[in-house]
Amino acid sequence: MRRLTRTVATAALATALALVSACSSGSDSANDAKGGDSKALDKVTYLTSFGNFGRDSYAWVAKDKGFFKEAGFEVEIKAGQGTGGVIQTVVGGQADFGPIDLTGGLLQVGNGQAKDFTVVAAIQQRTMAGIATVEGKNIASPKDLEGKKLADTPGSVVRNLFPTYARLAGVDAAKVTWVNGEAQNLIGMLGSGSVDGIGQFVVGQPTIEAVAGKKAVMLPYSNVMQDLYGNVLITSSKIAKEKPEMVKRFTAALLKGLEYSLANAKEAGEILKKNVDTANAVAAAAELELMAAYVRSGNTGTAIGTLDSGRVAKSIAILQGAGALKQNITPEQIIDFSLAPKA
Repeated sequence: MRRLTRTVATAALATALALVSACSSGSDSANDAKGGDSKALDKVTYLTSFGNFGRDSYAWVAKDKGFFKEAGFEVEIKAGQGTGGVIQTVVGGQADFGPIDLTGGLLQVGNGQAKDFTVVAAIQQRTMAGIATVEGKNIASPKDLEGKKLADTPGSVVRNLFPTYARLAGVDAAKVTWVNGEAQNLIGMLGSGSVDGIGQFVVGQPTIEAVAGKKAVMLPYSNVMQDLYGNVLITSSKIAKEKPEMVKRFTAALLKGLEYSLANAKEAGEILKKNVDTANAVAAAAELELMAAYVRSGNTGTAIGTLDSGRVAKSIAILQGAGALKQNITPEQIIDFSLAPKA
């Protein structure tokens, strides 16, 4: 009788443990879809600035390393097509966040081409915009661009800022021909010889050389236009106004990915390759190493992501002086400094 009692008790204990285990397993599965505070994750769509190159790998890093999830987000990352395209998609509600070139954003707002988006953080403290070509095209200085054919997406900041760059660099912009190209095809167009140059961030040099098989020649806009910021993070004005704490959480997670990527460029390149088949991990890492100087430079303090109203005002003055803006704008029209990281 005692043996039967022990058998029944053992069976009951096993059943109880199985139930506890099942409940724990179910709880863990449920928590997989929740953030650190056990709340349901906010679903967010993020656009890269321009395709999926090394310069944008920090978003994939933030996702892969769990920074987004820790902050309470489930993030879908899609490839952007330049400043104009990112603004249009974010304002239209098809994406929640994305990086644009700040100067490109100023041009869009100042010329009545865009509204209803808000800048919430800096990605680069200096513009990386420029013209890229390869050896053999007889382009060594801005003046050499006259008579040449360049390609870029219509909404790219490089293309939209070119008239200002040309004026300040002593180039007759009317003697330069622009043709359209998709972000992912530009380097191929340059390598095939169908164009003489392309709009490109200067950190794209390693990728250009890897794809085109030739030494790249870069003409950075920053050589003739000082104080211009590079990429900045934007969201819609509606989201910025209605969900400021959510914006701050997302920004912090993204910038954590940026900082990690700069400190671990090789790993970041591998993470990009894991998520984007067409990516070149080595070239991506090289891009990040070059980008570090643009992210950490400037006079706005040491914290990544900071923005300075005075510097933005100088950028506006540069554009106004070059006749690139049809209407006067202020930094506060485009940036919410209360949401940006503090220096």
